[in-house]
Amino acid sequence: MLQGHGDDAYRYPNQIIADFSTNVWYGGEPLGLKDYIFDQWATINRYPEVMAESLTEMVAAHHQLSSGQVLINNGTTETIYLIAQTFAGKKTTIVTPAFAEYEDACTLYQHQLTFLPWTAIAEQPALSTDLIFICNPNNPTGEVFPDLENWVKNNPQTLFVVDEAFIDFTYQMGSSISLINRYPNLMIMHSLTKAYAIPGLRLGYLVASESLIAEFRTKKQPWTVNTIALQAGKFIFENYEQIQIPLQQLLTDKKIFTETLSQNTALKIHQSATHFFLVETLKQDAAKLKQFLIEKHGLLIRDASNFRDLTPRHFRIATLSPEKNHLLIDALTEWKNLC
Repeated sequence: MLQGHGDDAYRYPNQIIADFSTNVWYGGEPLGLKDYIFDQWATINRYPEVMAESLTEMVAAHHQLSSGQVLINNGTTETIYLIAQTFAGKKTTIVTPAFAEYEDACTLYQHQLTFLPWTAIAEQPALSTDLIFICNPNNPTGEVFPDLENWVKNNPQTLFVVDEAFIDFTYQMGSSISLINRYPNLMIMHSLTKAYAIPGLRLGYLVASESLIAEFRTKKQPWTVNTIALQAGKFIFENYEQIQIPLQQLLTDKKIFTETLSQNTALKIHQSATHFFLVETLKQDAAKLKQFLIEKHGLLIRDASNFRDLTPRHFRIATLSPEKNHLLIDALTEWKNLC
């Protein structure tokens, strides 16, 4: 899906003063990263490492894994398409609603697709497909599935592709990377762009068994991670403990935000375990609301109607600063009164 994601302010002539459509940390890149990258600027005069070998070693050491269990990629999207290519034509299940690129990548490589609603996974159903994609915490709902290990254990014939792009935005679960050495049918996709606010650099990694990573490497194109992204990754892991987002404050602000929004009778707020959450407009639809907010207030939300299993009334918003949150609260009150 080339169009229809969040953070699409570039498509509108209006000045956007607050972007609630992206679930990237609103506080910007870690302090010191910009200067660090500029100090490494001369590295762009040479080709980057073919497979981001030095960053691979750092990520592996961070997770106490071997370098053969880690593959650095040009964001999670490259990882998704690489997995879909490697297992072309397989029977694949996608837990929905979900990031559209799972379905798009699998369709491109002729997977036989089935879809499993998030509401059905609490029962941990037996699986009959070769792969299953699950985003945990989920995008766009912000829900978490805390008992993943038992489901993986009971379905050894199915490869679990778990997207942990938003693992840094919740306290309700920890990463499943610690399970990698126990379950050869588990793969974890991890993003380095959301919590560190560098989506423009495109950087992420895959953790899996050595045999799976070796297979992916035979399909991966060279030099997909540019030198600046590589340096950013090194900075992140060299300064990991000092640059984490203020999650407790962010989730406290989200609680206040959602409680205030819930007083608006034109909205239905959905609970989530992350800083972003789904909302339904009970008047008109999300597309019209999005246009109203852009044109009248310079505010951007994520029209979520193109997520499978959602409706034209669904939209997603992320928590920003309290000041910007109040701008949206006031604008949505105006929307309620006008409709």
